[in-house]
Amino acid sequence: MVEFSFFSRGASLSVAEIAALTGAEPCEGADLSRRLIGIAPVDLAGGDDLTFVSETKFIAALKSTQAGAVLTPDRFAQHVPDGVTTLRIRKPYDAFVAVARKIYGGALRPASLFGTVGVSPGAMVHPSAQLAADVTVDPFAMIGPSATIGSGTLIGAHAVIGPGVRIGSDCSIGANCTITHAHVGDRVIIHAGCDIGQDGFGYVLGAAGHVKIPQVGSVIIGNEVEIGSGTRIDRGGIRATMIGEGTKIDNLCQIGHNCVVGRHCIIVAQCGLSGSVTLEDFVVLGPRTGIIPHVTVGKGAITASRSTVYENIPAGAFWGGFPAKPKRQWLREVMALQRLAERDQKNPKDQPSET
Repeated sequence: MVEFSFFSRGASLSVAEIAALTGAEPCEGADLSRRLIGIAPVDLAGGDDLTFVSETKFIAALKSTQAGAVLTPDRFAQHVPDGVTTLRIRKPYDAFVAVARKIYGGALRPASLFGTVGVSPGAMVHPSAQLAADVTVDPFAMIGPSATIGSGTLIGAHAVIGPGVRIGSDCSIGANCTITHAHVGDRVIIHAGCDIGQDGFGYVLGAAGHVKIPQVGSVIIGNEVEIGSGTRIDRGGIRATMIGEGTKIDNLCQIGHNCVVGRHCIIVAQCGLSGSVTLEDFVVLGPRTGIIPHVTVGKGAITASRSTVYENIPAGAFWGGFPAKPKRQWLREVMALQRLAERDQKNPKDQPSET
């Protein structure tokens, strides 16, 4: 049995409850009253755990699993050992996630690191700040003048909420975050160490030196956005930097000033968006994608890992490479270079003569 000791469990679930929750079909003769209290990988699961198998590479582990129950497609059911309850379903991982969310709901958002209830005596809250009755503020957090914090929101230890910032309901602001010049929607998760609303990077270059451009805009973050640890989102220069509803941003990303990120985008780790980039809805940026200023990535477009984008990407397209280009063109060029390299290895040019 795997013990996830840092996270408290919710109630256990019976096989019947798991089937009802996920739509899985229990095998014939399954004990529908059997209760499961945990989740685990197929090779580590014990008799009280639910596991899943969705790929052929895990069949060997499935044959010897000691799990209480397994979610798996019908084609793998024959490999489930006797005594393990089979729950047949077309998408086992999706079903496994649904159960995990029930058992470990507390792991879905950061919690108080100090077990604080209400406002810690060690926090600093300005008298003009407005906090709903059930806000949690951990020790050493600071909330500035005229800030507004909605009900059910957590402000983590050493977080700084600047003057006039508005944070909605049921949000989690992780430890050591700094949020200034920003309006944050409801059910937003900002993980530890993020900086939101600081200066954009703007200068007028000149032979005698570089002149700083005032950055007087803001950041607007929509409902149900999640922002990973260490990410920076600059405030706009003369407009708002905007992050659309439901967008998920991974760790260590940089969003420049005046960027507009649409709804339900996915931005994977170490991406960098220069100033005034626009991502339309449902864009997916692979890890370490970089985009130059004033580029638009169309609705539903995808970039491969380490792409560097120098021009607009059409809606629905898949681009990759340096510089980024349509996927098929990029892969053809990669293959052409590979063939050239292989040809040179087979037919080396004249070698220098020995002296």
